[in-house]
Amino acid sequence: MPSRRSNRKKNLKHSKRPTKRRNKSARRQFAKAQSQRRRFSEKRIGALFEELVAVQARLRAPGGCPWDREQTHRTLRTYLIEEAYEVLDAIEKENPQEMAEELGDLLLQVLFHADLAREAGTFDISGVIVGIHDKMVRRHPHVFGNVKAETAGEVLKNWAQLKAKEKQLSSQQVSGVANPPPSALAGVPRKLPALLEAYQMTRRAAQVGFDWERVEGIFEKLAEESQELRSALASSNRRAVEEEAGDILFAAVNLTRFLGLDPEVSLKQSNLKFKDRFLDMEKEVARTGRNLSELSKDELEGLWEAAKAKSKTQTSPGQDS
Repeated sequence: MPSRRSNRKKNLKHSKRPTKRRNKSARRQFAKAQSQRRRFSEKRIGALFEELVAVQARLRAPGGCPWDREQTHRTLRTYLIEEAYEVLDAIEKENPQEMAEELGDLLLQVLFHADLAREAGTFDISGVIVGIHDKMVRRHPHVFGNVKAETAGEVLKNWAQLKAKEKQLSSQQVSGVANPPPSALAGVPRKLPALLEAYQMTRRAAQVGFDWERVEGIFEKLAEESQELRSALASSNRRAVEEEAGDILFAAVNLTRFLGLDPEVSLKQSNLKFKDRFLDMEKEVARTGRNLSELSKDELEGLWEAAKAKSKTQTSPGQDS
């Protein structure tokens, strides 16, 4: 027979059960999540991918999700762009967990479009995978073949040449006649945002050797374009002003690319910097009970310089301007 002491321990244990149950429940959920992650990590990537493909197919199947079943390639365009930018945002934040999540959302967009194509009988996700697999092997002969490429510049030049040959061969197979090599700019979508379009065009031109030899040449070009804009302004010709302003932007994109930077990323960082400083200005003036619109130009400039100085103290040397 159990002793009274053991009964008291048992009763005491029962009296504390609700609290322990909650803690145990939390521990169980955490342990379950860890177990699930281990279970997923132990699976082959192919099996995980097939499960995801099946999930998307189920959403589109009869009895699936009404929203998913209504979508088309055209209706999904906005989401594809949004997901790509959310990945960029996660990269900028240097948040691995958020980046993994956003990459998953972007991957789902790829699967969605592939599933729509499968239903239409044009292609499916296997065609997408085989296509990019073969392209990566074909475009990297310095890795999978006998071609020598010691620098990133040589790799890009080889890539451009291989791409041009592939497009020429593809065109010849369709038309049945030998066509001249396609332009190095072929494949740059006209519907791209202007900043990205300029970057892609100058990058592709550089791959075939059409590039500045030194950065000073681009600075000289910027000065030249600035002077031409001044002349256009003096003539009060709006069309000429628009053209010359565009030339300055194009030269700035070229400069950023030449320095090995992505102009979109660079401009995004500057946009964020401006936003933070402007918000600081609004916060400071709000303490006086006024709005920015009520201040003079000198007062606004003073607030801006103060916000600029504050932001510089919050960043490490060399990271701000």
